[in-house]
Amino acid sequence: MTAPLLSVNDLKVSFRQDGQTNLAVKGVSFDVYKGETVALVGESGSGKSVTALSTVSLLGDTATVEGSVTYAGQEMIGASNARLRQVRGNDISFIFQEPMTSLNPLHTLEKQLAESIELHQGLTGDAVRTRIIELLTKVGIRDPETRLGAYPHQLSGGQRQRVMIAMALANGPDLLIADEPTTALDVTIQAQILELLAGLKQEEDMSLLFITHDLGIVRRIADRVCVMKDGEIVEQGRTTEIFDNPQHPYTQKLLSAESTGKPDPVPDGAEEIARTDQLRIWFPIQRGLLKRTVGYVKAVNEATLAVRAGETIGIVGESGSGKTTLALAIMRLIQSTGEVRYRGQDIRAWSTRELRRLRSEMQIVFQDPYGSLSPRMTCEQIIAEGLGVHGSPDGKPAQQAVAEVMTEVGLDPATMHRYPHEFSGGQRQRIAIARAMVLRPRLVVLDEPTSALDMTVQVQIVELLRDLQRKYDLAYLFISHDLKVVRAMSHKVMVMKQGDVVESGTAEEIFDNPQTEYTRTLLAAAFEPV
Repeated sequence: MTAPLLSVNDLKVSFRQDGQTNLAVKGVSFDVYKGETVALVGESGSGKSVTALSTVSLLGDTATVEGSVTYAGQEMIGASNARLRQVRGNDISFIFQEPMTSLNPLHTLEKQLAESIELHQGLTGDAVRTRIIELLTKVGIRDPETRLGAYPHQLSGGQRQRVMIAMALANGPDLLIADEPTTALDVTIQAQILELLAGLKQEEDMSLLFITHDLGIVRRIADRVCVMKDGEIVEQGRTTEIFDNPQHPYTQKLLSAESTGKPDPVPDGAEEIARTDQLRIWFPIQRGLLKRTVGYVKAVNEATLAVRAGETIGIVGESGSGKTTLALAIMRLIQSTGEVRYRGQDIRAWSTRELRRLRSEMQIVFQDPYGSLSPRMTCEQIIAEGLGVHGSPDGKPAQQAVAEVMTEVGLDPATMHRYPHEFSGGQRQRIAIARAMVLRPRLVVLDEPTSALDMTVQVQIVELLRDLQRKYDLAYLFISHDLKVVRAMSHKVMVMKQGDVVESGTAEEIFDNPQTEYTRTLLAAAFEPV
């Protein structure tokens, strides 16, 4: 066998913080050969990204790196800055998880792509522009000449990730390191990006180090797998061997971590909690000094639904399809036309004062537990905030109510004085759920509540939500692009595309016998190999 392109041997990485040293990577060893895809898999905090960043010394000054990392036979640990500059972006390129934080919001696509090309290839003027157009065409950006002056916020999530891939390919790297490049994307866009990466890898004869916590993706694209836990590789081997005959208990746990089962049936005669009829949400497009309306962004067109106590309606579709907008209109957080009823009462014309007494009964859990919790408030303050506005539904003291709901969602009440950064991602999402549940709501909007979480944590959160629904007869509007989770949570499913409801029915009808081509495309992207 030929020598590996990248060889990592006994890699140890520690971080100094507050006078203490924390070992993040503990003696990791693996190889990546020319033309192959190796996947590093594991939960958040397992050391995957730290390992990848160590390959070209991209960790901060607080990190201490020991062991050996060789690229094309040359040692990278302790290499000169000149050597590292030559390798970074030229021989080894990175694609990161969130393109909005990786791309500069103040610079056009042309300027950002040109920077790397000019630095490494020495091209100037028209030659740079020609190369940029070639790259954007290769990654599937339509009419690239018209997009050169665009800024990142003017692109969709999938387009931004394609631009990141174009930047990574700009200098013809031999090794592409992709760090969770599809986690934040819809299933159809995710499938497109995976197919694009697989095609480019073959076309460019590249090697790929793919970092993810999604084993479904690993099965699709990887030749070999390294499973990481607590800074160590606990198992590695060919993808087929790992999936067909996992040896380590942790690997077995990861492979079995998939949301399955069904919610409990809705009781006969269950109360109807919310209903919409021909609900429409159009946002005016205004131009000129006098702000004349010249058109509308048709976010939602004539959506009709009804959800009962103990029932979950899954709302699915790609980003921008109107899922969250619809839910916000039902909660009367944005204006709409058409009928909106809550427990039989038409609440469209209710004033802010009249709606205030309903707010405790209508709660929302957001996608990102990192962004939805104030970093300056303790867990207790976050959960109790609604009690300060609406009062305790049981008349209990706030601290007692917080302690009880923390126990209910699987958190230790002794940790209520900690801040969000002191909790894991799954624990933060439990705090967000506790904040909603402490008021004993009747209707809960769950806006992508599991998409930012590891697979094993997703399973735990789905079980928690089903338990809470069973206990309190809750009505859920469950918004997600993860159709496996939707299937496990929902009684009914509504499929949305560009503001229109293209299909709706029971979960069994939608998943077993989809009627529209768009629904079939979504299901194929979620359940079939690329």
